[in-house]
Amino acid sequence: MNTANMSSKEIIKDLLLRLPDEVSLHQIAQEIEFIAAVRQGMAELDRGDSVTIEQLEKELPSWIMR
Repeated sequence: MNTANMSSKEIIKDLLLRLPDEVSLHQIAQEIEFIAAVRQGMAELDRGDSVTIEQLEKELPSWIMR
């Protein structure tokens, strides 16, 4: 389903319809967090807020936990 023109509430309704009945609240929350992050990323790209591969390669080592 194309969610580009759906409201956040419509997306969550669709998600709940697709998930199995035995899904936990924690799993539902994880799915919602994932969807929110993807939508935020897409909005940032639409605004031109992106980074180059070179910037990503420079910053990536600081993201890795040791």
